[in-house]
This record gives sequence, C-alpha cells and structure tokens, in this order.
Amino acid sequence: MITAEHIDTLKPAQMRAALLSLMGELATRNSVIARQSNEAVFKQALIDKLTHENALLKRMKFAAQSERFSVEQKSLLDETLDEDLQAVADEIERAMPAVVAHQEKQAPKRAALPANLPRREIRHEPESTTCQCGCRMLRVGEDVAEKLDYVPGVFSVERHIRGKWACVKCETLTQVPVDPHVIDKGIPTTGLLAQVLVAKYADHLPLYRQEAIFGRAGLAIARSTLAQWVGSCGVQLQPLVDAMKDELLQHSVLHADETPVAMLKPGNGKTHRAYLWAYATGAFEVTRAVVYDFCESRAGEHARTFLGDWKGSLVCDDFSGYKALVAAGVTEVGCLAHARRKFFDLHAANQSQIAEFALQQFARVHEIEREVKELSAEQRLAIRRERTQPLLDALHEWMTLQRRKVPDGSATAKALEYSLKRWEALIRFADDGQLPVDNNWIENQIRPIAIGRNNWLFAGSLRAGKRAAAVMSLIQSARMNGHDPYAYLRDVMARLPMQRASRIGELLPHRWQLA
Repeated sequence: MITAEHIDTLKPAQMRAALLSLMGELATRNSVIARQSNEAVFKQALIDKLTHENALLKRMKFAAQSERFSVEQKSLLDETLDEDLQAVADEIERAMPAVVAHQEKQAPKRAALPANLPRREIRHEPESTTCQCGCRMLRVGEDVAEKLDYVPGVFSVERHIRGKWACVKCETLTQVPVDPHVIDKGIPTTGLLAQVLVAKYADHLPLYRQEAIFGRAGLAIARSTLAQWVGSCGVQLQPLVDAMKDELLQHSVLHADETPVAMLKPGNGKTHRAYLWAYATGAFEVTRAVVYDFCESRAGEHARTFLGDWKGSLVCDDFSGYKALVAAGVTEVGCLAHARRKFFDLHAANQSQIAEFALQQFARVHEIEREVKELSAEQRLAIRRERTQPLLDALHEWMTLQRRKVPDGSATAKALEYSLKRWEALIRFADDGQLPVDNNWIENQIRPIAIGRNNWLFAGSLRAGKRAAAVMSLIQSARMNGHDPYAYLRDVMARLPMQRASRIGELLPHRWQLA
C-alpha cells in the first residue's frame, strides 16, 4: 500500500500504475457495494410483499362475516387462511431468517401428548462411547422429544431419546445431533404429515373432516394446527415441483389441458371461475410426470408464462389460448378424439349415417394405435405410414365431398368443418412415431381434479390453489410411476431437509426409490 510519505518518491510511471491499481480496487468495491445494495433492495421488497400479504390474510381471517357463508364454506375458508398464513410466515423466515429470529416472540408451551397413546422409543446414541483422548465416557443424561405418528385409524408416539455422554478428563459432552425435519421443532412425523396431505389432496377430505376422523382415533387435532402443517409442507415441497417443471420442459413432446375450479373472493363471499392447467410429458415418453398450474383465468398468457421459451410439439385441443404459442413456434398436435366426439354427438342425436361412417373410420385408426402402442417410435411410424396414412387420406377426401353436399350451418356441417379446418394438426401424429393420436393421456391425469371439485366446493385463495396444484402434481406423478402417494410423500419429506439442492432430482417421482 502506498503511504503519503512515499508519494513524493514515486516516478510518473509508478504513479500511473498506482493510480490504475487504486481505481481498479475502487471499481471492484463499488461493484460489490452495488450488488449488495441491489440484493438488500430485492430482499426488502420481498419482505414488504409477504408482510403485506400476511396482514391481508389476517384481516380476512379475523374480519370475515360468518353469515355470508354456509358452515362448510366457513370451515374451508378458515383452514385455507390458516394454511396461507403459515406458508407466508415460512417464506418470510426463508427470505430473512436472521431478522425473523431476532423478532420472534417466545413460543407458547406445547401441551404434552396424551399419556394413553402407545409409545415407541427410538434411541440415538453415539457410534462410540470412547472419547478421542482414549477415556471411557459416562452417560450423564438424555434429551427426549416426542413426535406424533399416525397409521390410518391409530395414533402412536415416537419417543426420540438422545443420550448425553461426557468425558471427565476432557470435560466434553457428546450427543447425537437432531436430524432436520420438514417442520422444524414440530410434533408430527412425516407419516402423519403425508396422511394429512394425501387425505386432503388425493382423497379430497377437507381439514375439518380430518379433524373429526382424528378425533375418532383418539386425538382431535385442531384444524388450525392441521392447516399450519399443510402450509409449511407446501412451502417445503415447492422446490421439488419446480425441479419437476424444469425436467418437464426438457421434453420435446408435451400434453396440455385445463379444467375450471371455483375460487373464492373473501371480500364479497362470492366465487369466480379459476382454472387448473395441466402439463404432462408425452404418452410415449419414458419419463412420466404431470405438473398442475393454478391460475385465475383461462387466458392464454398463463400457458405462455408456464412454457416460456419452450419449443416442441404440444398435444392440445383447439382452445384459442394455445394459438399464440403456435404462432411463436410451438408445433400444434391436434386431438383425434375431439374430432371423433363431434361425430359421436351427432350420431347420438339423430343416428346420422354420415356420422356413423366417420365413427367407423376413426375406430379403424384407433385399432391400429392399440396395436402399435407398445412398439418403438420407429416401428410405430412405419406402420402408421403403411396402414394409417391411407385411411386418413381417404377419410379427408370423403369429408370434403360430404361437406359440399350438406347445408351450411347444419350440425353435420359443423362436425365436418371441425375436422377439415384442423386437419393438418389432427394428422400430424402420422408423420412422427413419438406423437400420440389424441390428448386422452392428459385428460386421464386431470380427471382426479374433476372428481375432487365436488368435495372442495372452491379454492379459498390463489395461494391455496397454487399450493394444491403443487402437492397434487407430486401425488399424481407418483401414481403415474406406480408409487403409493402416501409412501412417496412420507419418505421424501423425511429426506428432503437433508437433500442437497443439486441432487433434489433424485426425489422426483420418476426417479424415487424407497430408502
């Protein structure tokens, strides 16, 4: 470092070099300061956003007018708000853990778990009770933590006993550390948490119903507590869903569909139509995964936001929301089942002979598809070119001829026009062995959502809808890969807190193996 008394002794060249070095150091420091300043501004903006949302949720919860809702609706709204509040609190803690730790008030003392519940002791002791100095350590005590476990119909308590071992000579204490948990310092085991999530999002049981079920099993867990668990689990599981989405977008063939779900607007006690969008890997892909995206509307911008810069073959219906994607370079693959459905409805209405002939031709195409389903893409393509393409060419020529004969505006004309206007997209599968003939694959993945709507009544908020979409993405993807969703979530939530972020892909349903 150059001092003031040395400046007069420097030559001009040395002075220039010293000034350049000093300017470089200042530029580096300014860059670091600017980056830290930007990070601080970003984190503060995030904290402000989450804090505002937290306050809004509290106001909605405690200012809600119960007479606006039925008993069931009020229960669903309360549990949704409790889930959202816990999720926001967890996100704030993630964003600025030091600030939260400093501001955190003393937690209320938790009531002891009922003494009548069966208990199972799990002991955690050091692998060796010999100190590094060679002395034999003495057991000087233990810490006991109890966690509530649940096997359908039966509660039990896990007693985690961590012995304390001391070396008299070294005056050191040895104790097995506590394993990280998906809910830090929480009483539920991952088995109980998995049961709550699967019951809510796979079996469509709202938390107020689960509260009654647990009460019959011997311990009535308040639905507000269950809601807090669900909110925390949603935050912890989100990185898994994000990783699954990233892998989904690496595939060249995707299916897409959407289904309406009512979403509550607590301010006026009314619901409006939101949508759950579903995106899945191709029906012939080795990787089996589906990701749901809960959005406030059916606007095509939601599909564009989800897919981003993805360019590939998208199997979808003729909904206009996908057309902007096609214009941006995505290849549209039509659904032959949708085209067939038009003629099926026509035949069911008036026993149309035109519809009957069309249905027979569609049946021949689908029969070939059943034969080639298990073949390789190359074999499938060869058979399609040999047998399917002539059928499609003949069908197109017949449809064109029939359209000239029927009057405009008739039901028959509309059925014919639906296929003729979309013909290029409908038959794209015939030129690519990796493309499916229809979009039934994604419709099968979205069917559980349609079944659950009857029990949900509505989604309590946009945040609750997105949390439900994330958990259901994992549950349905586990099913697609032949896993029991309960076993999958139980194991994944036990391993997730200790899993490196770079290896989180190992816990995705299509790669998961029971530890």
